[in-house]
Amino acid sequence: MSPTVELARELIRLASVTPEDAGCQELMIERLSALGFRIECLPFGEVKNLWAEYGEAGPLFAFAGHTDVVPTGPEARWTHPPFAAEIVDGRLYGRGAADMKGSLAAMITACERLLTENPGFPGRIAFLITSDEEGPAVNGTRRVVDWLVENGRTIDWCLVGEPSSEKALGDTIKNGRRGSLSGTLTVRGIQGHIAYPHLARNPIHDAAPVLGELCSREWDSGNQYFPPTSFQISNISGGTGAENVIPGQVEIMFNFRYSTEQTAAGLKDIVEQTCARHGLDYQIDWRHSGAPFLTPVGDLVEASSAAIANVTGIETRLSTAGGTSDGRFIAPMGAQVIELGPLNATIHQVDEHVSTHELDALSRIYENIMQRLFDSK
Repeated sequence: MSPTVELARELIRLASVTPEDAGCQELMIERLSALGFRIECLPFGEVKNLWAEYGEAGPLFAFAGHTDVVPTGPEARWTHPPFAAEIVDGRLYGRGAADMKGSLAAMITACERLLTENPGFPGRIAFLITSDEEGPAVNGTRRVVDWLVENGRTIDWCLVGEPSSEKALGDTIKNGRRGSLSGTLTVRGIQGHIAYPHLARNPIHDAAPVLGELCSREWDSGNQYFPPTSFQISNISGGTGAENVIPGQVEIMFNFRYSTEQTAAGLKDIVEQTCARHGLDYQIDWRHSGAPFLTPVGDLVEASSAAIANVTGIETRLSTAGGTSDGRFIAPMGAQVIELGPLNATIHQVDEHVSTHELDALSRIYENIMQRLFDSK
């Protein structure tokens, strides 16, 4: 068993359901300390965070990731217990195998080989690790970035170990992400008997034209890097449960995944103006998870593409599709940020798994990226 697979198994066996870390960072600290990394533990609230840094001068390359995992769901549905880290037919099973304990293991073993084989390595390497990525993402990477900024620290290149690959390891690099803006729209009416609608006001009826307009609107056409902005309704809740009562209010939850063609402020204005124009008695509670970010082709993208080709023979492609990641908090520092990790086919699913062969290849890719970045300086 390779060191990467062995370490991934150790991490999976620690049941770190968000926001719990369950000892994962302690295990990582032990390995990183042995390499000469300076360790700073940064707990915020119930969240554990880790900043580890190696080297004294020059540009900084940072690995970013999370030790927390999503809940397993009914464990009886799993063919292989979610925290047993069983290997069957070359596949490592367990919650977090792909998202993202396999990546964490690959990061560490890549550093172990690089620094052991290159005494006096001239580069600066860091790890930014949190246990708050799968949860609210309030006291994790966001807070660590605030701490870094307050202490005058910067990141030049950042690789987030999210599972970016689609059909083969390394076939996709995420070099950006869309912004995410969520809202809960509460429309107030007047509750009443359904047989006497003239004595009531149905908030569902009031809201329907607004929702129709927002759903049918073409927000933009996207651009060469981003798909078009999308508006999706995720939940509608109203009524008393009785079929003969007009509800007094309705709540509609919705989300924008938006491109660089939009801003959060602009989207809010359009929604609120639409509600006002239709005469709704309404309130909107907004939650902005992050603005869109993009890393153009440059040092990090070029080094990563070349490393993937060197290890796998694959010509990678760039993508900004998918959900959000903690890269949205790091990019505003001015860092080049990409996401590169294993296949995403089974993440958050029952029997989540990753190929052991691909974990070893991922570790070599990570090592190759660091070599290329620092050889060029």
